[in-house]
Amino acid sequence: MTDLAEPAEQVVVRVGLAERAYDIVIGSGLVEQAGALIAERLPGVRAAIVTDRNVAGRHLSRLKSGLDKAGIDNVAIELEPGEKTKSFDALRGVVDAVLAARLERGDIVIALGGGVIGDLAGFASAIVRRGMRLVQMPTSLLAQVDSSVGGKTGINSAHGKNLVGAFHQPSLVLSDTDVLDTLPEREFRAGYAEVAKYGLIDRPQFFDWLEKNWREVFAGGAARTEAIAESCRAKAEVVARDERETGDRALLNLGHTFGHALEAATGYDGGRLVHGEGVAIGMALAHRFSARMNLASPDDAERVEAHLKAVGLPWRISDIEGELPGADGLLDYIRQDKKVSRGALTFILTRGVGQAFVARDVPASEVRSFLAEQIER
Repeated sequence: MTDLAEPAEQVVVRVGLAERAYDIVIGSGLVEQAGALIAERLPGVRAAIVTDRNVAGRHLSRLKSGLDKAGIDNVAIELEPGEKTKSFDALRGVVDAVLAARLERGDIVIALGGGVIGDLAGFASAIVRRGMRLVQMPTSLLAQVDSSVGGKTGINSAHGKNLVGAFHQPSLVLSDTDVLDTLPEREFRAGYAEVAKYGLIDRPQFFDWLEKNWREVFAGGAARTEAIAESCRAKAEVVARDERETGDRALLNLGHTFGHALEAATGYDGGRLVHGEGVAIGMALAHRFSARMNLASPDDAERVEAHLKAVGLPWRISDIEGELPGADGLLDYIRQDKKVSRGALTFILTRGVGQAFVARDVPASEVRSFLAEQIER
């Protein structure tokens, strides 16, 4: 952690993947600077900008102006906002538009948007011409600290979230902290859940810092930049060790097994539950389940719940509005999770704050009875 008395400056975090290593640039004014930064690192490219209509209205003209000034020929592909855009139909539309623009394999797809756009555009870039280069320009806090880094791309299926996709690393990530000022408060809070996640995995000092400084993170400036940078450092270290999630990269899924099941149970209705909110409830459930299994103290679960509640995030299943399936229905969604192997349930559990671990062969009966208790909570 850096001295927050210093003004927020541009920070570069390197993701070390040998010949596929890339920079995450974090700072102010990067939308306007994107053309120059891309031209410097990826000279001679043409670009397809994939974005949604909401983001386009706020940021697209400034990005295109910068690309034009840098001599980067570009075309924009605008999609409808929302989780339901992560679909086969939207993917087909993006692929067709990129091909119609006659972009070549050495050209780039720019993902300008939140996690939905980053995942969808990233997947499109992975499969068009068997792999184009990708520049992630995340416009939500959640995307800046999580989905834009590490190369996971994909779309949703009726069977569950992110079940169709590919690992495809970006060539560059540009995280403009200014764009977060336009986020609705709910979206910023949802992204903060992923920030807190890094402290809960293996950075207890970072979680301590967040408990003291979360208001400053929400307010912006140096604290916000440092929280994003520390989150990216945490993820970059894990990705460099385990790019394709065969080992400890699975720890990054803390809260996601429960959270993805809850998202699927709501039909990916962002009015009821957005991804970061699902992760927040999932992290609280993971800590509470760990305490139930005598792996951690109930005090740790209460501490996590208290912090999520303080920042305004949901932390109980009952915080989700509307009808939900019972314990059996939620367990069915959990069985569809990508971390299930040969039918065995795998969860990221914890021995305390900052002590997450991969728990394999978790008994389904224990999960079901726990869910039944939590639904009534």
